[in-house]
Amino acid sequence: MKETGSSGWKHALALTCMGIALAGLVGCAAEPVKKTETAGLVWPMPPEQPRIRFLAEYRSEGDLGPKNDLRATLLGEKKTGIALDKPYGVTASADGKRIYVTDTRLRAIMVFDLDRREVRPLRTDAHGALYNPLEIRLDRRGRLYVSDSERNEVLVLSPEGKTLQALGKPESIGRPTGLALDETRNRLYVTDTIRHRVLVYDMDGKFLFDFGERGADPGQFNYPVNLAVDREGRILVTDTGNFRVQVFDQEGKYLNTFGRLGDSYGSFSRPKGVAVDADNNIYVIDAAFNNFQIFDRDGKLLLFVGRAGREPGTFWIPTAIFIDSSDRVYVVDSMNARVQVFQYIKDKKGADE
Repeated sequence: MKETGSSGWKHALALTCMGIALAGLVGCAAEPVKKTETAGLVWPMPPEQPRIRFLAEYRSEGDLGPKNDLRATLLGEKKTGIALDKPYGVTASADGKRIYVTDTRLRAIMVFDLDRREVRPLRTDAHGALYNPLEIRLDRRGRLYVSDSERNEVLVLSPEGKTLQALGKPESIGRPTGLALDETRNRLYVTDTIRHRVLVYDMDGKFLFDFGERGADPGQFNYPVNLAVDREGRILVTDTGNFRVQVFDQEGKYLNTFGRLGDSYGSFSRPKGVAVDADNNIYVIDAAFNNFQIFDRDGKLLLFVGRAGREPGTFWIPTAIFIDSSDRVYVVDSMNARVQVFQYIKDKKGADE
């Protein structure tokens, strides 16, 4: 987030922290569902300049609005369809019209088609059968990359669900979890959680190299989970067991670290998903605090968003986060069985709109 003055950011952060410091530490205790007015739901609250705005939440077809269906209109049929059960990963098309969500309980990729106002599972071929799909990413050619922790592979699927490649067996991946695409530099990054490393492929699936080993020193990992690539090509890895985010260059050379174990601002308890917006701000999900924290490129804390609950803008064990090219922020709210969508607001004009 570009600063409009350091004092303004400090004030915004202080206001946000006062409201969630205790609520963010209550773990998995969810609040009763209440009807919440989402118009104008922003962080931080006025009079500070808003930086994050709530847009929508998606569980099933019922969240996509009425379908242009004459039969349903005439007969008064209610919309039915598959709902999310235990989502884990999320990605979206460049225009935001299709949202892809992995669901570990359904063992499927659920496609939220906002144009057609329908939710459907992506039908995969026999070789592409999913057992425990976790993270998911979409490239410019429409190919989907899915990490499957039971298959110990990363599947590359066509837009229609046909298996194009299965990566990881020759490299003996133990548990592929996080995925990050860097199409500018022709790279695919994969976290191997139980072998405490990151594997690097080119976009054609050729294995290039890996980096990392178990430990607590700089450049070492203790159960890394998710990762992202910023606009400069830096690799950001949530080193979950070490309660930190580590930063590497595109060749895997260690650069720096931010975060630590604790319950103070900027610390972590169970860091998971990580993503980067157009201004190179870093968003980190914390599944224990039920929020995401936003840092600048150097790891300085800017803002908290969320607390434990079931209302819009609250979370119950969030797992993954994805930010598209329009700075829409997609957060998987796992135990609430939904994906929440937010908008990063760059300036005053965007806040007014």
